[in-house]
Amino acid sequence: MAAAWTVVLVTLVLGLAVAGPVPTSKPTTTGKGCHIGRFKSLSPQELASFKKARDALEESLKLKNWSCSSPVFPGNWDLRLLQVRERPVALEAELALTLKVLEAAAGPALEDVLDQPLHTLHHILSQLQACIQPQPTAGPRPRGRLHHWLHRLQEAPKKESPGCLEASVTFNLFRLLTRDLKCVADGDLCLRTSTHPEST
Repeated sequence: MAAAWTVVLVTLVLGLAVAGPVPTSKPTTTGKGCHIGRFKSLSPQELASFKKARDALEESLKLKNWSCSSPVFPGNWDLRLLQVRERPVALEAELALTLKVLEAAAGPALEDVLDQPLHTLHHILSQLQACIQPQPTAGPRPRGRLHHWLHRLQEAPKKESPGCLEASVTFNLFRLLTRDLKCVADGDLCLRTSTHPEST
C-alpha cells in the first residue's frame, strides 16, 4: 500500500514539474521607466483644478475676438484610430501644444489659476516621454493619419491667432485629460475602433 502511494505522489510531482508555474498577467510598459499607467484617471483635486482653469479661460475668451481658419484639432481626432505604438506620439504633440499655449496665456489674470494645471501637465509630459522610443534620424517618418495629425499641430502656431489657439486647447482640455490620456495609459486595453477614411 505504501508503495502504491509513493507511485501516486511521484506521478503528481512530475506532473506539476512538467506543467510549470501558472502564468500570471503583468502590466505592460513600453520602455524603461515608463509609468504612464498611473494616469488612467486623475485625482478629484487635480480635475477640480483643471475645471477651475478651464472656466477662467472660457471667461477670458469671451472678452477676445478670435476665430480659426481651420480646426486646430482634426475633426476625427480619436487616439483609438491609431496603432497602440502611435498613440503616445500623438498625445505628446497634443500635450506640447497645450502647454505652449497655456503658458503663453498665463498672464497676471490667469497665473494663479493655471499654476497647478501647468505643473501637472509638465509632469504627465515628462512621464510620457519616458515611454516613447526615440526614432533614428534616418528612420521612417510617421505616415497616414498620425502624420496628418502631427503636421496639423505643428503648423497651427504658424497659421492661427493666439486667440484661436487658446480657444482650441481650452475646449480640448478635458478630452485630453479624460479620454486621450486614459487611452494611452490603458495601452492594449484601449480598443482600436474600426477605421474610417482619413481626413485632415
